[in-house]
Amino acid sequence: MTDTSYDRAPGDESAPLETEESGSSGLLVYSIGLLLSLILTATSFWAANTTLLWEPGIPLGLAVLAVAQMGIHLVFFLHITTGPDNTNNVLALAFGMLIVTVVVTGSLVIMTNLNDNLMPPAELMHMQR
Repeated sequence: MTDTSYDRAPGDESAPLETEESGSSGLLVYSIGLLLSLILTATSFWAANTTLLWEPGIPLGLAVLAVAQMGIHLVFFLHITTGPDNTNNVLALAFGMLIVTVVVTGSLVIMTNLNDNLMPPAELMHMQR
């Protein structure tokens, strides 16, 4: 079983279909990805600005929509799949996510630490001479 067509990203150039329609199918795949991205973006703006949803659940809903948006971009635009020919791409993506997580977490820790250590206590701020 050497056929790996089971794990192909939409619009993958290495697909066995080598016809005249391959150029138009690439445009179709990118158009579908764009449409899905626009729908998820509009849904995120609606969820953030509506009063119809349960307010404590909105951040979780926005996080779910953000993860879905990332998935759309990875599959439709970056063509990242779990196939054997994409191992390097997946490892590079995982390493990039690790670096971004370390940088964001470190920045938040540093900013919190600086805020706690540089601000004078509230009692000192309101002292009268």
